Amino acid sequence: MAFDSLTEKLQNVFKNLRSKGRLTEDDVKAALREVKMALLEADVNFKVVKGFIKDVQERAVGQDVMNGLNPGQMVIKIVNEELVKLMGSETTEIKLQPGRATTVIMMAGLQGAGKTTTTAKLAGKFKLKGKKPLLVACDVYRPAAIRQLQVNAEKQEVEVFAMGDSHKPVNIAKAAMEYAAKNGNNIVILDTAGRLHIDEDMMAELQEIKDAVTVHQTILVVDAMTGQDAVNVAGSFHDKIGIDGVIVTKLDGDTRGGAALSIKAVTGRPILYVGMGEKLSDLEQFYPDRMASRILGMGDVLSLIEKAGAEIDEDKARKMAQKMKKAQFDFEDYLDSMKQMRNMGGLSSILSMMPGIGGLGGNQLKELDSEENEKKMARMEAMIYSMTVKERQNPDILNPSRKHRIAKGAGVDISEVNRMVKQFEQSRKMMKQLPGMLGGRGGKKGKFKFPF
Repeated sequence: MAFDSLTEKLQNVFKNLRSKGRLTEDDVKAALREVKMALLEADVNFKVVKGFIKDVQERAVGQDVMNGLNPGQMVIKIVNEELVKLMGSETTEIKLQPGRATTVIMMAGLQGAGKTTTTAKLAGKFKLKGKKPLLVACDVYRPAAIRQLQVNAEKQEVEVFAMGDSHKPVNIAKAAMEYAAKNGNNIVILDTAGRLHIDEDMMAELQEIKDAVTVHQTILVVDAMTGQDAVNVAGSFHDKIGIDGVIVTKLDGDTRGGAALSIKAVTGRPILYVGMGEKLSDLEQFYPDRMASRILGMGDVLSLIEKAGAEIDEDKARKMAQKMKKAQFDFEDYLDSMKQMRNMGGLSSILSMMPGIGGLGGNQLKELDSEENEKKMARMEAMIYSMTVKERQNPDILNPSRKHRIAKGAGVDISEVNRMVKQFEQSRKMMKQLPGMLGGRGGKKGKFKFPF
């Protein structure tokens, strides 16, 4: 995540605070100096950092904290609360028109911010909520923009209204409104043109569309990788045409990510969604409290549960749990679990949301989804696909001749097949022993003791 470096630095600051039995005012000030440096290095706006540190310090050096039983934890709690406040306190939804009325959303942003892809991602979100979105191709300047929108819309199974690149965007928007009225589209999303930088022509075109069509929500798409520039862009757009909310893209990248912490404070407009990957499903609603937890390395279990609910087949998961209980899971289940893990963004994405693990540091987590590990997983899949259906469903029949055939089919050495089968058997044994080890319901008293 974009905040990996910030998380790591804050974790170190808090570790020092926790180790002290009592805190002096100097301890708090020294810790906050380090927090300030970490935020500035993460490219958070200087004025925002200054105000944030002032607010935290005023609360942290109060009598209740300094004389409390665990002042270190109290300071961390205050930092968390102030971070949430900084990012907007409450989750903001895109405001839709009541009843059957059509909501018009205009997407704006600079070229390269991921606006067209985000437009399709957003349409997918509305479709899941039972809406009938219409995407409108108003970017007539970038040759591939219309085609890109059509390809992504097809994947999301939503409609696109396009008139090619020889019409003015304002006329395309007006014609799209007529089409939506005839075809029952209750959400119209205008994908407008981006520019390499903010210019008067761009702003005039957006204003012309707003004058010709009733736009209910103007949403700005900014790239987290541009850091402080993203905040400046948001400020300029808001001053010139007025924006209702922001979507921050590429927040999964190895960037400083301070834009997400500064936008609300600078523009007064909330972050609505964040882009956490290239897949069309990788658009997450922005929850200030959950993001603060992730930044402080406290995890984000609620988002993990929601992600699992969206990506995992509940019926399959239930059946697999039963099989694992009885140690009956097979290589078909192995394939399913690998597929579902990929759908959830890989092991590093899952672990980054777990409390205490998100603070490990980006590089350590990324190693889990490294190219080398991906290759290992691909070879494992190749070996499983080289098995017959009967072999996948009944691993116990894998004798030496069958293993040789599988190795040949997957293009690997026989030792790799043996290693994988051995690991698989060990996993099954461990699953069988687990209920007893933990003293499961109806079982014997567990022998396993937790090391804490």
